[in-house]
Amino acid sequence: MRLGLAMGYGGEPMREVLPVIKRAESIGVDSVWSVEEYGPDAVSVLGYLAAVTDRIELGTAIMQIPARTPAATAMTAMTLDVLSDGRFQLGLGLSVPWIVEGWHGLPYERPLRRTREYVEIVRRAIAHEDRVHYEGELYTLPYTGPGSTGRARAIRSEMTPLRPRIPIYLAAIGPGNLALTGEIADGWLSGMYAPEHETAILAPLDEGLARAGRRPADVKICPILYVAHAPTIAKGREKLRPLYAHLIGASSPGVRNTYADVVVQMGYEGPAHDIRKHFTDGDRAAAVKAVPDRLLEEVALLGPIEAMTERLAVWRASRVDTVILLDRDTALLEAARAVL
Repeated sequence: MRLGLAMGYGGEPMREVLPVIKRAESIGVDSVWSVEEYGPDAVSVLGYLAAVTDRIELGTAIMQIPARTPAATAMTAMTLDVLSDGRFQLGLGLSVPWIVEGWHGLPYERPLRRTREYVEIVRRAIAHEDRVHYEGELYTLPYTGPGSTGRARAIRSEMTPLRPRIPIYLAAIGPGNLALTGEIADGWLSGMYAPEHETAILAPLDEGLARAGRRPADVKICPILYVAHAPTIAKGREKLRPLYAHLIGASSPGVRNTYADVVVQMGYEGPAHDIRKHFTDGDRAAAVKAVPDRLLEEVALLGPIEAMTERLAVWRASRVDTVILLDRDTALLEAARAVL
């Protein structure tokens, strides 16, 4: 099993971050991942890291699909791959409706279709085999619709890629998205995973794999784990309980809470119902209290480092390819590297 580091970069000076990345690379951490919401972008920091690292793989977790055209994403991926000498991994995701509509000013619509077409165009552009023609339901290249000049022509990138196929990872949650990941992606970036429940969690992914005639090894499973350092597991649980109450309980009109759906898949239907009801009633304290201890221990790393490494031994026996820790503690990275 491989080990990854999610930076959680928030725009702080790189002198505060770089020593962690350098140490991670020196002890054999396999990959480092940048994040993107509505602050720092996921790309710039990896361009910097490409110049100051030698071995560690560089991934986006994630670049937001609505923030860029497919062609812009392909250009960025090819550039980062060259700058890193073939170490780039392209993590993509749709983000969430309130960011897509509130920050990017675009409708959050037809997510499955958009992801499928987007990935197809990105792959064609990176493959560099021919000019990119695409006739989709949402994307058309060249564009000939309303407002077009009528003078568009298909284009092939003037940049020859270092690799004609760059690995694409999808951040997907919900059965439809996960099945699509099984069909078209090289990897899955998961935000809610537990080895004890992976048969249920991975059922949609396996359906997608079967539909596309692919094998389980064709999609690398890469959960991103929240970490809570504490003197005891109990104190670690209390640190993360509010976060998971929000993930499971939050709701928006017309938007399904797929985190709650995953928790139900894992066998926590009663607690999920209680958490959501408390959130709807405005009782956040009761929602936090309703998050099960066992759930927190299954999906996150909690407590002292010794307890975390014991837990990682369970992860090592699962189908997971890479455990990505959302933490910058180099002592934990060293201990995790030794276990995995």
